[in-house]
Amino acid sequence: MSHDHGSPATGHNHGARSSRTRLALALGITAAVLVAEVIGAIITGSLALLVDAAHMLTDAGGLTIALLAATLAGRPATKNRTWGFARSEVLGATAQAAVLLAVGIFVVVEAVQRLFNPPEIESELLLVFGVIGLLGNVASIVILASERGKNLNMRAAFLEVINDALGSVAVIVAAIVITLTGFQFADAIAAILIGALIVPRAVLLLRDSTSVLLESTPKGVDLDAVRGHILNLDHVTGVHDLHVSQIATGLPVLTAHVVVEDSCFYDGHTAQMLDALQHCVAEHFAVQIEHSTFQLEPAAHAAHEHPTHD
Repeated sequence: MSHDHGSPATGHNHGARSSRTRLALALGITAAVLVAEVIGAIITGSLALLVDAAHMLTDAGGLTIALLAATLAGRPATKNRTWGFARSEVLGATAQAAVLLAVGIFVVVEAVQRLFNPPEIESELLLVFGVIGLLGNVASIVILASERGKNLNMRAAFLEVINDALGSVAVIVAAIVITLTGFQFADAIAAILIGALIVPRAVLLLRDSTSVLLESTPKGVDLDAVRGHILNLDHVTGVHDLHVSQIATGLPVLTAHVVVEDSCFYDGHTAQMLDALQHCVAEHFAVQIEHSTFQLEPAAHAAHEHPTHD
C-alpha cells in the first residue's frame, strides 16, 4: 500500500526550467572568463591565474554537467524509469565534486613546487585579468544565488562559482603584493590558498552526494523516532524492514512492514491504519515523507517471510 502526491517529475518541471536558464547563463559567462584567463596566464606567466583558469575549465565542464543534469531531471517518469531522471542531479553533483577535488589537490602540489623556484610575474597584467575573472564570477553568483538551495546539482554549480570568485580575489591580492613589494612568492601562495578553498568544500559535497547514492538515511530523519512514533499508533504491534532513503533533493521515500492486530483485517480497519501511517510520516516529522509504502501484516505472517531486520 503506497502513498504519493503525483509524479516526481511533474513537481520539478518548473524548477528544472528555471535552473537550466540560470545554468546556461552562468556557463556562457564562465566560458568567456576562461578564455580571458588562459590568455592572461600565458602573457603573465602566473601560476595563480593559470590555476584559476584550470579551475574555470573544470567549472565550465561542471556547469555543462549541471545543465545536462537539470535537463534530464525535468523529464517525466516512464515505465522503465519510474522516478524519471530525478537522481541525475545527484550524479551531476558527484561528478563535479570529484573533478573539483582532483583540481584542488593538483593546485596545492604544483604551488608548493613553485615556492622553491618562483618565476617572474607580470603583476600589472595579472591584476587586470584577476579583475576580469572576479567580475565574471560575481555575475555568475548573482545568477545562481536564488537557486543554490534547490538541489545538490545547483549547490555544486553555485559552490564552483563561489570558489572561482575566491580564486580571483587571491589572484588580485597576489598581483597587488607583487606590484608593491616585488614578492614573487605571492603568486604560489595565492595558488595554495585557492587549492585550500577548493579541497574541503569538494570533500563535503562529495560526501553528501555519495550519501544519497548509497541510499543513506536523509539528514534530519531520526529512524528511531520514526519507528517509535509508528509503534505508538493504535493497533500497531511491530515494525520491521523500515527503510528511509532519498531519490533526489527534497524527495525522501520510506518503506516499512507494519505488524497490526489481527482484528484489523476482519473489521475493515486496515484502511484507517494506512491513513494513520501515511499521515504520521508525512506530517509529524521535520522532514516530510510524502512518498511512503507500507505493508500491513498480521503477526502470523512473519513465519512466511524471508529473514528480516529491524
